[in-house]
Amino acid sequence: MVGVRYMSNGMWGVHAVGWEPDGLFVTDYFTRTPRKLSPFRSFASIELFHFHIPEDTVIAVWNLITFKEQGGTFGDQCPDRSITVYFRSGAPSVINPLHTHFPRDTAVPGSFALTLTWTLPNRTTGVFNVTSPLPGDWFLAAHLPKDEGKISVKGLYEECQYLFQPQLIVQRLVNIAVLYPGHVTEQSMAPHNRSCLYKVFVPSYTSRVLVEVLRCRGAEGCPLWLRVRAKAPPLHNSTTLDCREHTPCQLAQDLPFWQHWYYVLVEKHPGVPGTISFQVTVQLTDCSRPSLARPPFLPSSASMNMPHSFGSAGGLALGDSPPPTSPNDTKQPVPIPVTSHAGERCWPVRPTLRNELDTFSVHFYIFFGPNVSVPPDRPAVFVINLLPVLDSGGVLNLELRLNVSSLCGENVTVFGCLNHEVPLTSSDNTSVTCETEFLAGFLLSVNATASLSRLRIPYPQTGSWYLSLRSLCATEHGFEPCTNVTAEVYLRAYLSPCINDCGIYGQCKLLRTNNYLYAACECKAGWNGWGCTDNAEAFSYGFQLLSTLLLCLSNVMFVPPVAIAVRSHYLLEAAVYIFTMFFSTFYHACDQPGIVVFCIMEYDVLQFCDFLGSLMSVWVTVIAMARLQPIVLYLLGAMLLSMALQMDRHGLWNLLGPSLFALGIMAVAWTARTIRRRHCYPPTWKRWAFYLCPGALIAAAAVLLYAFVETEENYFYIHSIWHLLIAGSVGFLLPPRAKPSRRLGPLPRRKGCGYQLCVNEQEELGLVDPAVASINSICTS
Repeated sequence: MVGVRYMSNGMWGVHAVGWEPDGLFVTDYFTRTPRKLSPFRSFASIELFHFHIPEDTVIAVWNLITFKEQGGTFGDQCPDRSITVYFRSGAPSVINPLHTHFPRDTAVPGSFALTLTWTLPNRTTGVFNVTSPLPGDWFLAAHLPKDEGKISVKGLYEECQYLFQPQLIVQRLVNIAVLYPGHVTEQSMAPHNRSCLYKVFVPSYTSRVLVEVLRCRGAEGCPLWLRVRAKAPPLHNSTTLDCREHTPCQLAQDLPFWQHWYYVLVEKHPGVPGTISFQVTVQLTDCSRPSLARPPFLPSSASMNMPHSFGSAGGLALGDSPPPTSPNDTKQPVPIPVTSHAGERCWPVRPTLRNELDTFSVHFYIFFGPNVSVPPDRPAVFVINLLPVLDSGGVLNLELRLNVSSLCGENVTVFGCLNHEVPLTSSDNTSVTCETEFLAGFLLSVNATASLSRLRIPYPQTGSWYLSLRSLCATEHGFEPCTNVTAEVYLRAYLSPCINDCGIYGQCKLLRTNNYLYAACECKAGWNGWGCTDNAEAFSYGFQLLSTLLLCLSNVMFVPPVAIAVRSHYLLEAAVYIFTMFFSTFYHACDQPGIVVFCIMEYDVLQFCDFLGSLMSVWVTVIAMARLQPIVLYLLGAMLLSMALQMDRHGLWNLLGPSLFALGIMAVAWTARTIRRRHCYPPTWKRWAFYLCPGALIAAAAVLLYAFVETEENYFYIHSIWHLLIAGSVGFLLPPRAKPSRRLGPLPRRKGCGYQLCVNEQEELGLVDPAVASINSICTS
């Protein structure tokens, strides 16, 4: 990550400090290293980028740069593939581009999505603007569309790479005025100013925020708009009140978010001349004492648990210089009538004990739990604290189990509301909703019929989650408060890496992007979905069994080459073929994606032995064709192939290099024999027509199928054909071993003169039996 910061007067790229109508801004610039995008298969195949937006940000602009590369140069010839980018605040996006089914009891949070199209042959740029974004962590996820699943050989050709680089530019206000609860702030809005922005910190156990504009002077009817928003400066669609139409100009928000800033924007109607003076005050209601407002703010941030970055005191118009600190800026508290609401009362919040077992494996224990009692007259509230960044990459699991024996025969239903950053305490005792105008939540319910309820939230937002449990009795007129029935509920809350550990058809993977960890499922055997529970394209058990048998039993084709090698006394070659057949069979039995799996060793050991045996089979066959007997060549091949496999098991040249080296040795040996005998070696056309050419064609067909035809869908039968062809080619290419003649022996050599019999080397051609070889020539010794 690279970050650059500079001050500007409301315009991008101006390195200056000054007060203009748009106010004093600080511009921050962040960028990330380009990363290669992959086709989407699961969330484990996406590229995730993590950004942090500071407080008081008024606009965030993401510059999304995408370019193509092929072989280290610009990929002008690469096809255009659309790129999808997802944005979410607080946690990574829960995406579903394949429209698969989510597991039961899973809540899917929303996110923004953007598709990039290509404007230039090798480069494109997209822009994503967010006005008044929420502060904190933001996550971007990007991927390519799903492909056909072709299995490409690494290094065979230059692959098209699509690189994605996001850049973030944020512009934030500095020295935003802070409103102190119970104090009146005076403000004058000059003719050239249109708005004034303030913020107030809302501590815990606050049930109501009341903002009021007082003593509006300078224009008829107080032509001001009052807007309030939590966490970020207000937008055009935020909670708004027209002070011209409402007297008094009071804007209230119930159940505000705890431990967050609330922003207040006072905006002037367009076309209003002159200077407008007014007063702004904020009143916070303490839900532990609903009839009392919070005491006036004391000059100590600790008294309200306020962050140290609370800004400056007094009112500040956007674009005005901050007023000098004086007693006239902040008046003494004025009495404001506060009406008590039944729903403003809050109940004690019971904490939970955090027990970390492993990464994304956290259990939250309840003191004097896990069985909790839910009284009929009040809710039971619990808090679950998720740590920033550390806990947002897993799954928050919640489980409620009702003890039916505690109901005493009553028709009781226990409702649970899980809300983020503030507990939901409704004044309506018969309401069963967990949402309000400004607050969203998740509802759980258990009763005598359905005594178990679960909730899973993948990639939850961090912070405090509040669970409110209350019991209601079902009657003919709906739900009513129960009397003298205390329900007992078993409560379990924990954080896990994946949903149900991805089941039997998936693997939960722990992924990392820079310093951020997250977990995702990688499904197999045609299963899809966030928890590998979507079986729309799943392989049946019969299909899995058939594919396993084809891949394993196709190795039986190595039995004929083993028999030929033993008959020709190629015992070393026969041992290599047996080694290859054995480990290829059990490697493919262990490599299956479904449940038809059988592993006799660790997967990595089986894979290494399978690859080594396959390459050693090629090596010893070529060396036998060269008719070279030194054992050092076999040892050299074993060492070279082991080194190549250890360097890169799937690299093309690491595997092809030793094979070409063996072919070179064979070509040199054949050329030497051809020159020495002054005749083509092997010398007969029958050897070429019936053995060498068919074997070479079969081996070439196998290589072409392996390199260009094999995909994930046809793997089980194309790779089985590969086994058959490779084993068949070995049977054609392996030459018969030359044997000494048993009928012809050396003639007794006379002293001074004699004869030496030369036996024809037809046995090298595999055309005659060496036992019936005839004398072809007589040479003088």
